[in-house]
Amino acid sequence: MNRVIIGADLGSVTIEKYIYGHFSEHLGRCIYEGFWVGEDSDIPNIRGIRKDVVEALKKLNPPVLRWPGGCFADEYHWMDGIGPREKRPTMVNTHWGGVTENNHFGTHEFMDLCELLGADPYICGNVGSGTVQEMAQWVEYITFDGKSPMADLRRQNGREEPWRLPFFGIGNENWGCGGNMRPEYYADLYRRYQTYVRHFGKNRIYKIACGPNGDDYRWTEVLMREAGAYMDGLSLHYYTVPGTWAKKGSATEFDEDEWFITLKKALRIEELIKRHSAIMDRYDPLKRVGLIVDEWGTWYDVEPGTNPAFLYQQNTVRDALVAGLHLNIFNNHAERVKMANIAQTVNVLQAMILTDGPKMIVTPTYHVFEMYKPHQGATLLPTWVEAEQYTWKDDSLPAISVSASRSQEGSITVTLCNLDPSRERAVEAEVRGAAVSEIQGRVLTGPAMNSHNTFDHPDAVVPVPFDDHQLTAKGWKATLPPRSVVVLEMR
Repeated sequence: MNRVIIGADLGSVTIEKYIYGHFSEHLGRCIYEGFWVGEDSDIPNIRGIRKDVVEALKKLNPPVLRWPGGCFADEYHWMDGIGPREKRPTMVNTHWGGVTENNHFGTHEFMDLCELLGADPYICGNVGSGTVQEMAQWVEYITFDGKSPMADLRRQNGREEPWRLPFFGIGNENWGCGGNMRPEYYADLYRRYQTYVRHFGKNRIYKIACGPNGDDYRWTEVLMREAGAYMDGLSLHYYTVPGTWAKKGSATEFDEDEWFITLKKALRIEELIKRHSAIMDRYDPLKRVGLIVDEWGTWYDVEPGTNPAFLYQQNTVRDALVAGLHLNIFNNHAERVKMANIAQTVNVLQAMILTDGPKMIVTPTYHVFEMYKPHQGATLLPTWVEAEQYTWKDDSLPAISVSASRSQEGSITVTLCNLDPSRERAVEAEVRGAAVSEIQGRVLTGPAMNSHNTFDHPDAVVPVPFDDHQLTAKGWKATLPPRSVVVLEMR
């Protein structure tokens, strides 16, 4: 029996809605064919943006969208993506397949997309190959409400009023594709570049520094020591790769060995958060600087027959468990984790949505984000978990993962993952500080570890009502099906 205690009257930390954020890069078919089809397309669109994708994503209450990269950000020159589309210069996307980028999707299109989605824009600026002036002018172009060269250029291009830009990243992966920099060098560059990311008018920008790659704790140490006073957030990137970078493994053809190692590696995000947070605490004991996990998710070998540089992969029940685990962990560390952005929104890596010409499907990961919506902006409730072990061969993991929150209206949401692919797991919960009189549930699972949605069978994995629960004198008990994500809502 797995036991959980929920401190319903002890919560004091808000789960920022931005933990449920998204990321879209000029990579493969994420932007073009994913979001952007052009105004002349036969696919229904709103000013060139796919209508079906927008309508599906709006159901998730997407709080923030990060763009234009990723590695692409540090070779992107924003002025190439404004003005009449037919006059925009092309560029070579050197990171992702060497394809020619026509720059038809630029600043105006991205800000339009964010407005359609109701999401806050998070723009990542070019430090690797761009100038301080270029970055400063981009912020002025977007946010200045007076008369200036950049504001006037924006008006010439059809936008009279400035946009609201709450988040700006000063570079991306500058330890790697963003310039192969040492932390000392990047820290100085960050201090310089961020100086010119100005607050114009009423717009206030939350400045995010490039943080570590996985377990590079020295990077965090140097950045916090040398530049912590100049940042609002520090990024962290971590991908769940079941195999090696050379042979990552299939998204759909895997056995329990690969299932187990995938979930084990997914759980490692908690160790990374704890250890990076401990370093941040030394320089920022008041936790003013947020940890921003702005790239995370599964990374497998591409689907057979697709461009290896486009990173197109399917998405199974296994990915749903990875998503549920990450979101539970982010929730439980909401005191420091202030934003997270899954990679990526459409057609790339652990996507919410897959498209094929005019066809579109949503993935099991999409459904997890929809099920977890009540956590957005809610109060984190402390949980104490005594979990059974899911044992495979000579290794083991906690069989369940849990997070809980309380809405402003007083309802309690508990999200649970059963990592065991073959055994149901019983959970007994004590809810302290609140009387529970009503409970409703939903569950996401499938008949096999690799169950997934296809264009022929788009509803193979969807949430359904979950009734295997009952109230008890102290709370409730439930039996979680194998390989499942369960959401319980209580009043």
